[in-house]
Amino acid sequence: MTLLRVSGLSIYPVKSCSGINLTISMVEAFGLQGDRRWMVVDESGVMLTQRKFSSMCLIKVETSDNGLLLTQSKMQTLNVDVPSRDNPVLATVWGDQCLSFDAGDEAASWLSEVLDTSCRLVYFPDDGVRQVDLDFSEQGDKTAFSDGFPLLLISQASLEELNSRLVKPVSMNRFRPNLVVEGCEPFAEDSWKKIKIGNIVYRIVKPCSRCAIPSINLETAEREREPIQTLLTYRKKNNKIFFGQNVIAQDQGEISVGMKVEIIE
Repeated sequence: MTLLRVSGLSIYPVKSCSGINLTISMVEAFGLQGDRRWMVVDESGVMLTQRKFSSMCLIKVETSDNGLLLTQSKMQTLNVDVPSRDNPVLATVWGDQCLSFDAGDEAASWLSEVLDTSCRLVYFPDDGVRQVDLDFSEQGDKTAFSDGFPLLLISQASLEELNSRLVKPVSMNRFRPNLVVEGCEPFAEDSWKKIKIGNIVYRIVKPCSRCAIPSINLETAEREREPIQTLLTYRKKNNKIFFGQNVIAQDQGEISVGMKVEIIE
């Protein structure tokens, strides 16, 4: 029997900007440490994403001791510190208003030039609270600036099965998962309800419905027909495309690539 194990870990510090692949991470209340704690917003505080600004995928993100480093090919690298609590603002993500803190005029100016629209960068604080949808979670489950859940899991086999149907294969990072597992059949994760990795139990709570973002070419920011066009042929249900599973960790601790994944339920 093939060992089911973690084959990939990723975080996306700034919502809708590039991700960072990891070999080890801490699992915190918001998900993997540092994931989606920053967000670009318009002048009204509403989130900006690749759905409208596909060029966000070309903004490279690195973490630093005090915050972030942002890089874009036509711009100088910008160092952004975690903001002080002097300038609280309300940021809106899918209708949820979240207390956050503005990262300052320099970051706002840099991002506004890159995206060619007036915008600002905000930070979700350590003590912030955004309750996960109670239809799929428990009271106290929370997330930061993710679309709705703290973690997203996809199996490597599911991507390989999709790529077997495509003329031009796509990479896993188009789907922006936090956890990738290998050693199972394609879409086996659809049937899981609870898994254990290391000392942490994870609840698989809801299939992930997909928007057009996976069809954005991460090298050019151009919108393409695939893989959404192919997914429509066999992963459509109730007028939505599903690929991956939303996950909530019941505990906090460490996770690393290579760890065994145990299916509990």
